Amino acid sequence: MALKRTSFDKRRQRVRTAIRKRAGDRKRLSIHRSGRHIYVQLIDDAAGVTLASASTLEKDARGTSGANVAAAAEVGKRIAEAAKAAGVTRVVFDRGGFLFHGRVKALADAAREGGLEF
Repeated sequence: MALKRTSFDKRRQRVRTAIRKRAGDRKRLSIHRSGRHIYVQLIDDAAGVTLASASTLEKDARGTSGANVAAAAEVGKRIAEAAKAAGVTRVVFDRGGFLFHGRVKALADAAREGGLEF
């Protein structure tokens, strides 16, 4: 019996398939958000390793709430700094099935301001 996929899972799969087709040799900036926190990883799919990560659970960000736009923007700045330290400037943005507004958009805008190109 086939497992029934939710509309979110279908959207996530559709987004990731499109990203794989157009990514080329660029690294993937993958986002996950929950009700309380937001997480982002810089992934090298060719090697299968995570190059950098940032989230609202890190020690320096624990005093703030992770469920708002300001916290997401701060995580975007931190991932941009970590990506530069890893030698990555061009990435492909993987919103992971989440709609591009609110916290996801704030994180993306802050990462762009921090120097990432996507």
